[in-house]
Amino acid sequence: MGQWPRSVWFGISIALFLIVWEAGCRLLHVPPFILPPPSAVVVSLWDLRATLFGLHLWVTLKEVLLGLSVSILFGILLAFAMNMSRVVERLVYPYIVISQTIPIIALSPVFILWFGYDLSGKIAITILFTFFPIVVNTYDGLHSTDKEMLQLLKTMGANRVQIFTKLQLPSSLPHFFSGLKVAATYSVAGATIGEWLGASEGLGYFGRRASGNFQAPALFASVFLLSVLGMLLFWLVGRLEKHFTPHKRPRRKTSK
Repeated sequence: MGQWPRSVWFGISIALFLIVWEAGCRLLHVPPFILPPPSAVVVSLWDLRATLFGLHLWVTLKEVLLGLSVSILFGILLAFAMNMSRVVERLVYPYIVISQTIPIIALSPVFILWFGYDLSGKIAITILFTFFPIVVNTYDGLHSTDKEMLQLLKTMGANRVQIFTKLQLPSSLPHFFSGLKVAATYSVAGATIGEWLGASEGLGYFGRRASGNFQAPALFASVFLLSVLGMLLFWLVGRLEKHFTPHKRPRRKTSK
């Protein structure tokens, strides 16, 4: 049993959790508007499949992907700029850190005020959630270069561009993907909060409306889809990491 893959253990734990949840709701007679059993959530997912999967899921996914893409683009460019220029680093890096000392939830209404209640406002809040882990992890990765290898390349006459492409960039990829994993999960939260603050579609808007109408099964159905969306994004980043950083793959133990 100890040799079972993690996916098997995860499936077993989820099954046990759902069984306990279902049994607890029925044995303790918990009101469905407070905590619906998993069976009621599944029924709600099926009954509302046209609305949830046909409209709201795609709206939230669009906000997540657009906001995350902008964060990746500008986060990488800013990390490269700080790595290349000490002046840019000293001017910009403190403000990146200061931006995280302010509660993001408190800044979200400000972004809605600036960018509006349409798609651009949701994308702006998603960027607010995802930009920091990408730029900081990428910048730290560029500075994690092996000093001995760096000195060796300089001794061999490598210029700054060659050092960057041959040494710094490959060494920064694990750090970048670590930040991207965090940003991928945060992006779902950012899009959801943007929809809570003001929207007419999206899973966050649907969940807020269901909560206001005391439709707990529908609310839990939207939360379930948001959780699955975050896990899928995390899994996708993990697959990309294995593809682009093959040297980081764990070695399999050979039997003697």
